[in-house]
Amino acid sequence: MTAWFVIAVPIVIMFFALFMERVEARLRHVAVQEDEVEEFLESARPDEVRALYGHGIGRALELFRLRRLGGRARNLRQRRPRR
Repeated sequence: MTAWFVIAVPIVIMFFALFMERVEARLRHVAVQEDEVEEFLESARPDEVRALYGHGIGRALELFRLRRLGGRARNLRQRRPRR
């Protein structure tokens, strides 16, 4: 009985570690990055701060990203030569 315990425990721990690695990899892509939060706090507009207060960091960063992408898209449109 002890031999089965000695064999089974390391195998269970190994499978648990592999499972947790997969969970961590998924969370790494979903989680908010520290540099994004710092950039948000430095240059947030009032509506983005209200979203942070009312809906949390996810919605506030979504508005912030949309504003940044909107500005970049506007700059790209202005650079494109017109025919």
